[in-house]
Amino acid sequence: MIYLSKAWKTVLAGFGVNLSLGVLYSWGVISAALIDNYQWTATQTQIPYMVASVVFALSMIPGGRLQDSVGPRVALLIASILAGLGFILSSTTITVTGLTIFFGIIFGLAMGFGYSAPTPAAVKWFHVNNRGFISGIVVSGFGLAPLYIAPLTRVLIHQNGIPTTLLTLGILFFLTIFFLSFIIQNPPSRYIPIQLKAKKPQKTFASEIDLDYPAMLKTSQFYLLWILFFFGTFSGLLIIGQMAKIGQEQAGIENGAILVMVYAVFNFLGRISWGSISDILGEKKALFLIYFIQVITYFIFHTMTEPFTLLIGKSLVGFTFGGMLTIFPVITSQLFGLKNLGVNYGFIMTAWGVGGFLGPLLGGTVRDITGTYQTSYTVSAIFCIAGSILTFFIKKPEARRLK
Repeated sequence: MIYLSKAWKTVLAGFGVNLSLGVLYSWGVISAALIDNYQWTATQTQIPYMVASVVFALSMIPGGRLQDSVGPRVALLIASILAGLGFILSSTTITVTGLTIFFGIIFGLAMGFGYSAPTPAAVKWFHVNNRGFISGIVVSGFGLAPLYIAPLTRVLIHQNGIPTTLLTLGILFFLTIFFLSFIIQNPPSRYIPIQLKAKKPQKTFASEIDLDYPAMLKTSQFYLLWILFFFGTFSGLLIIGQMAKIGQEQAGIENGAILVMVYAVFNFLGRISWGSISDILGEKKALFLIYFIQVITYFIFHTMTEPFTLLIGKSLVGFTFGGMLTIFPVITSQLFGLKNLGVNYGFIMTAWGVGGFLGPLLGGTVRDITGTYQTSYTVSAIFCIAGSILTFFIKKPEARRLK
């Protein structure tokens, strides 16, 4: 019972940490205000967001190594300090350079160190047949965050302006992550994972090996997963980073926070649902379904010019993108083991950073040149076609035990 209590406290505290770090998915509200109030171009608004995405992904590697070697607390304490500093310093200079350094780099580091700790810690407490479900709960906080951050940010900006808004958010995120860092922990050595009741689990892989990252980087499966993750994140983050402006220009939705909130709900539902789906169907089938749904959505996204239809499109993007973020850490643990999951998933997450840089860059550039996002949607659809095909080639690497 003691272990069960610690396991669930780790899961719920991890959810809370991600509920703070998920402010990245509310950037669309801030970027819209930068365009309207500070006359930034669409491309300029994406620079801090793109840098944050890249730094977030790259810092997952040292954050993951810290989690694997000394546990999650140190990584989370670092994340709390960086999160507070990033937003507080951002409030002092509303310029492209200022926000790129303070939000993009400093808060990007906070996300990397903070995100790398909770999921590996949580899944280590539970049996292989339940890791999709557990991963889904923890990472769902990141997707659900815009549900409260978007309207809060919009109200704060309207009443107090962007500088005071950033200052307020910085204090809030520092306090939340700091206190939750004392709850999250790894299980003790020789711990027997808890198995929850499951319906006919159909795991695609057996977790028989533990590869460290040098060994993982020598496998073709690492590069296959990296490319798959890049295709999915490029497509999703292209839309997420400019969500409020897309809603305003494509369907006349003036309150961009509504789109962000709807996206957040379905991103949350996707992370919970797809984790359970992958526990039952297997990770490969679940990933194929995600990419297949995305292909259809992105091909018809430019036709969604009414508020209702665009909300449906955003919901599908959120539902599938959230599911993808749930399944990839599980597949990483299945293919390469649990022992080094933090740093191994950190290397996989670099694909998220590259996708988070190039996707919004393409979206902003195409919008500034053509006045629409249609070309970007087509590129996203093509990438997802390739992703759906590549899911058939996922397999466990050659069994190799570490000495």
